[in-house]
Amino acid sequence: MGTIRVVLADDHTLVRAGVRKLVEAMPDLEVVGEANDGMAAVAMTDRLQPHIVLMDIAMPGLNGLEATLRVLKIAPQTKVLILSMHQDEEYVRQALRHGAAGYILKDAAPMELELAIRAVLRGETYLSPAVSRGVVSDYLQRLREDEPKGAQLTPRQREVLQLVAEGHSTKEIARRLDLSVKTVDTHRTQLMKQLDIHEVAGLVRYALRVGLISAHG
Repeated sequence: MGTIRVVLADDHTLVRAGVRKLVEAMPDLEVVGEANDGMAAVAMTDRLQPHIVLMDIAMPGLNGLEATLRVLKIAPQTKVLILSMHQDEEYVRQALRHGAAGYILKDAAPMELELAIRAVLRGETYLSPAVSRGVVSDYLQRLREDEPKGAQLTPRQREVLQLVAEGHSTKEIARRLDLSVKTVDTHRTQLMKQLDIHEVAGLVRYALRVGLISAHG
């Protein structure tokens, strides 16, 4: 991936300075911009197309949750990692619903910040241990209670979806299913269009929701 471009969004200058110092001490990471509110974070993402945005929730003008929605609309490949002082599970649930790839508490150890960044860049969902267990089980249960979108997927599409969600490459999926790479790409494109999900982390969440993969697998 080369240098990983990071945008910081927090309305406290000292917090941004501290996080910048931590991030730039990590191998291959570079802070390319700082925003002091949600609108600035969205504009900066549009301009810089960073790999990851570290986003506070409570910011003036446009809060971090709404900013996350807008960021993912204009830059679907960008990962948003929420940095928050709020441990309340409702904040975490809302962050996940708005498309955040992770949620880490501001009082976490510096090492945890790097773990979280690396995890979301791999397409995983990262939650601080202090908030994760109850939130994940509750979130998945709520999702499964909803009417599954895309229930009309074909068996082949479901196979491809599961393998994508499990982290297999297009070539690996083609080999496993005895298909051409082009055919797998076509299935993947159709899946994303049909489910209106346009990044792998979203497909993983959907696969969890409909039980194709396990939260513990």
